[in-house]
Formats: sequence, C-alpha cells, structure tokens
Amino acid sequence: MQLTPQQLKDFDELGYLFLPECFNADEIALLKQEAANVLSQQRPEIWREKNGAPRTAFAAHTYNDACNILASHPRLVKPLQQLFGEDVYVHQFKINAKAAFTGEVWQWHQDFPTWHADDGMPEARAMNIAVFLDEVMPINGPLMLVPRSHKSGALKSEHDLETTSYPLWTLDQPTVTEMVEKNGIVTPTGRAGGVLMFHANLVHGSAGNITPYPRRIVYLTLNAVSNAIQKPTRPEFIAHQDFTPVKPTADDALARYTGKKAA
Repeated sequence: MQLTPQQLKDFDELGYLFLPECFNADEIALLKQEAANVLSQQRPEIWREKNGAPRTAFAAHTYNDACNILASHPRLVKPLQQLFGEDVYVHQFKINAKAAFTGEVWQWHQDFPTWHADDGMPEARAMNIAVFLDEVMPINGPLMLVPRSHKSGALKSEHDLETTSYPLWTLDQPTVTEMVEKNGIVTPTGRAGGVLMFHANLVHGSAGNITPYPRRIVYLTLNAVSNAIQKPTRPEFIAHQDFTPVKPTADDALARYTGKKAA
C-alpha cells in the first residue's frame, strides 16, 4: 500500500494520518481472538494495571503467529518505507488493552523523548502505527492528538514513574496547554480495522476508560534501519535489538492464516 500525494501532504502538515477500515471484519476477528489469547497469559512481557487487568502486552509478535504476520503486513510497513525512504525494523510491538471500566490514562507525551532517553534512538525516524481492534469512540478513552505539535520538535520531558504502571517521559501542564491553545485537540475515532499513524514528536495522550466498552489497540513501532537504537536500557522485549529489515508479507497473509487454522 502506498500513500497518495495528498496523504503525504496531510501527514507532513498535521503529523498524523487516519485510514478507516484498513483491515476487514474477518482480519479483525482473527486479531481480536489472538489478542485475547495473548492478554490471558501470565508472562513477563505483559504489564498490568494496579488492579491486575492487563495494560500492555509487549513483543506479542515473538510468541503469537497472527501478531507476527501483522508486524510485517504491507499495509503497515510499506507506508513507512515510503515516508522514511529506506527499510525499517520492528522497534516495538505491543497490544494496549484499555479495559472496560478500569482502563487507566496515558499521560500527555511524545514518543521520541522516551525512545531517545531510554533506548538511545538518534533521531525521530520511527513511528507508531495503531490498529484499532475495537471501535474507538469519543467515550472510551480515545487517543487525543495535538495536530502540528510535531513541528515543535522534541519538547522537554520529565520521567514519570508514579502515575501508571508504565514509566513514561511526559510533558508538564504548561507545555501541553501551550500546544493545545495553539493547535487544538483531535480524537480520531472509528470502527475496528482503522489504522492511525502519527509522527514520533506528535503530542498525544488518552483519558481513562470508565465505560463498558474496551478499547484495545495494537501499536507497531517501526524504526528506520539507519536510525537503530544505540544505548538500550530497557528489556529487549520492550526495545528490540534485532535490526533486521522487515520484509512485507503478502497482503492476504492474515486470511490465509485463518484458513490454515480452520483446516
């Protein structure tokens, strides 16, 4: 899949791109089932909320076949190869499970400061691609983005070790207020199967989920091969140190995997 000239222009201007219905109902049904299987496991790669509910399952592509296929899916990989003009590798793969009623916040932050401080990533030439496994609604803790905030570069961040179970380099309230007053806030929402990609320096966060509707999202972080991390401090399952370029799989790979499982 290639981005159109207008999509490339929109991404450069806004710092994000939303592609509704990028994956069909059958593909999403498979991914939801496999995500549920992953999140039900007890393993060190799965971090939990304070109440014990799963918050994030890291590196699921290394122990789940469907996630492994998704990590090299051409609808996710090829747009980033196009944007970066080179091969990419998997820096991180995670399933974020914002559980019904109890899903906690993700503080206001940019991704690159964490990748730079904790992993030694040289430049903001990596990107998160979010695949909606559930419908993302205005009420169930959607991701909030500050358009054009990526144009301000990497902002000063502080290491938050207390707010949630996941340590994060976060922005202070005056900085967020300044960015929002200048650029506003958008909340891309849509049915399961939508894909959201956003710049590593785009300011974003999400509120807690107190609704009966879960909000599970797969995040694939792809990094330009020339931008490989240099000083990793986090476990390998969080910041991968295999810099082998991703080879995009066939576009129908998930459908073929479903058929193989059914056989």
